[in-house]
Amino acid sequence: MKLTIVGCSGSFPGPQSPASCYLLTAHDGERAWRILLDLGSGALGAVQKYMDLQDIDGIFLSHLHPDHCMDLCGLHVAVRWDPDGWAAGRIPVWGPAATADRLATAYGLDPEPGMSEEFDFKVWTEKAAVQLGPFRITPYAVDHPMEEAYALRVEVTEYDGTGVDRTVVLSYSGDTDSCPGLVEAAQDAHFFLCEAAFQEGRDDAIKGVHLSGKRAAEAAVQAGVRRLLLTHLPVWTEPSVVVAEAKAVYPGDVAVAVAGVHYTI
Repeated sequence: MKLTIVGCSGSFPGPQSPASCYLLTAHDGERAWRILLDLGSGALGAVQKYMDLQDIDGIFLSHLHPDHCMDLCGLHVAVRWDPDGWAAGRIPVWGPAATADRLATAYGLDPEPGMSEEFDFKVWTEKAAVQLGPFRITPYAVDHPMEEAYALRVEVTEYDGTGVDRTVVLSYSGDTDSCPGLVEAAQDAHFFLCEAAFQEGRDDAIKGVHLSGKRAAEAAVQAGVRRLLLTHLPVWTEPSVVVAEAKAVYPGDVAVAVAGVHYTI
């Protein structure tokens, strides 16, 4: 499985990156499949550096704050108004129950049909896995000030033609403070893509919103993950600070996500 950091800026786009969006690519033995975890503000333009929009197989939303979903409005325009026609059909979108109505409201559309002619909206059920091509995605409820917010566990078994199939797990925190659902979603993951928007000592009074590098690392240790990549840092959070916080707790490999970087998992 390949991970491409399309956007990783926390809460709003920064000068070096769009807001949250992560491209995952995996092969099922017949073709490559491409899915997006979140499509936050500013991300739609950057996605086109790495793929044709008609090759999006599915979009999986962690929650409905604009920095994680709002560029679906732009994608709606691309699908609906392509002068050459959109040959790929409706794009499956998994998300909270309010997803379709929230996006219709954001674009000033009547909820019926809203964007349902462009997107096939599907609603998360907590801990109920969904399968799309080689991807198996399971949502876990986490602690963030939205009616629904999820960490996403992505499991992939790839078939390379040699008879040796390999299953890998990527866990994506979405936005959350420390909570049991985060640890469950990350259990024994090969790769933990975890937000660290806050800094210890600066943001301690704010509860139930975001993790610090320290708290992200504590979740990584509890879950027994193999690699930790910190993401969703807003422009006022210093990467070196959250990395130092994480390294003081987590003994494994720690880094900060950078837009445009690719990882093989």
